[in-house]
Amino acid sequence: MRVTLLYFDGCPNWHETAELLVSLGEEFGFDLDCRRVETPQDAERLQFRGSPTVLINGQDPFAGDDDPVGLSCRVYRTEGGLAGAPSETQLRELFAASASHGATTRP
Repeated sequence: MRVTLLYFDGCPNWHETAELLVSLGEEFGFDLDCRRVETPQDAERLQFRGSPTVLINGQDPFAGDDDPVGLSCRVYRTEGGLAGAPSETQLRELFAASASHGATTRP
């Protein structure tokens, strides 16, 4: 499983997300690749839907068809309400599904 964290420097939530992903990587057996998105052109090329974005095997399991692309902070719907990052529970479910089925499913 390949896990990538896309972020931009102005995002207040990416550090915490990176720490959580490193911890989950130890449990689920993946290394985290962190990639900074620096320009609007990079955001467009990567289909970056805001920071932080977690890609599993190159796919954004949280992306909706209408989500805007660009250098912005991202909002996630979590079991605790709206948040600036996916919850640990959501990520665990995705990694477990990906590990057992070899595919990424939506949370």
